[in-house]
Amino acid sequence: MDINDLRGLSTLFLMITFIGMCIWAFSGHRKKSFDEAANLPFADEPLNQLTLREEQGND
Repeated sequence: MDINDLRGLSTLFLMITFIGMCIWAFSGHRKKSFDEAANLPFADEPLNQLTLREEQGND
């Protein structure tokens, strides 16, 4: 096994890892946690607290 084989295997490994991360990031199962993380900067605002209570009441 020479250096070119290692380069090819590392490229294949990184490509599979990248595709796996894309599938993980864009899967529908993660939407709720990503939405919660997106609203974290606004968590200390009173209007947001009221909106979150309304959303939790609708679920």
